[in-house]
Amino acid sequence: MYYIVTGAAGFIGSNLVKALNERGENNIIAVDNLSKADKFRNLVDCEIADYLDKEDFLEKLQEGFFDGLVSAVLHQGACSDTMETDGRYMMENNYQYTLELLNYCQNEEIPFLYASSASVYGGGGVFKESREFESPLNVYAYSKFLFDQIVRRRWSKRGSQIVGLRYFNVYGPREQHKGRMASVAYHFFNQYRADGKVKLFEGCDGYANGGQLRDFVSIEDVVKVNMYFLDHPNQSGIFNLGTGQAQSFNDVAVATINTLRQAEGKTALSLAELDQQGIISYIPFPDALRGKYQSYTQADIGALRNAGYSEPFLTVEQGVAKYVERMLKAAG
Repeated sequence: MYYIVTGAAGFIGSNLVKALNERGENNIIAVDNLSKADKFRNLVDCEIADYLDKEDFLEKLQEGFFDGLVSAVLHQGACSDTMETDGRYMMENNYQYTLELLNYCQNEEIPFLYASSASVYGGGGVFKESREFESPLNVYAYSKFLFDQIVRRRWSKRGSQIVGLRYFNVYGPREQHKGRMASVAYHFFNQYRADGKVKLFEGCDGYANGGQLRDFVSIEDVVKVNMYFLDHPNQSGIFNLGTGQAQSFNDVAVATINTLRQAEGKTALSLAELDQQGIISYIPFPDALRGKYQSYTQADIGALRNAGYSEPFLTVEQGVAKYVERMLKAAG
């Protein structure tokens, strides 16, 4: 029997492959699109049974090649670029492809865990898994939102586990290939190492400089939640996956810089001191993001807790410090 992980060479997908390996699972079909070839590095230290391009995989699935051979599907593959303007591509890649996998898993009674997104909430201030709080601001968010709606319509007729995880701002190892879409922790790390300072956006939507708030969640916690649902196939639903506690971009910058300063044998500094010394600076908020930007997100994790997941989540200070230390080690 095989685990199928789509988006397997990507950020979250490769971390899930590694987590399955650590549980002794090596019969993994890794599915991805390596048109951006550098992603292969995320799988170098992983054990898989086979790799398939996403189109070849879908064709084999439809031909019945995997019938009776699949333990679960962890579907992480998607175009995650929130600035993508080709709506037709986005809907084919994120919505229609996911729908094909859902249909297959339901027909074969296979557990189906898929990546949704906190972007479905748009600019609203309530982040609870309920239709009245959902209002996507871009076509990426709409593709995720629409699939969640299909799941809800089919809910009463489901024949096997369906779990949609609305990822908030995930950061951690194996995201280097994402470029500008990588986490702010990753960018702050590289900015400080290159220039000795980091840049944040000026305030917007009533927030102070760098004061916009997001629910930043470590990939370590994201993996734990996915593994929890694999271990509890009786639990289904659409769940927020964040820490439940919003923190500012300033918090991420301070945690990143002070972890690097500690490695340099320097003392930690407060936000005010970092600003005063020019180690943190603020740049104008981009016009292209106005009206399409979430200045505040904070996951309501009540549904996740009610589903039995009781583990604590890492704070920005804890998670970013671990991430920075790992990046430093990798950099030699």
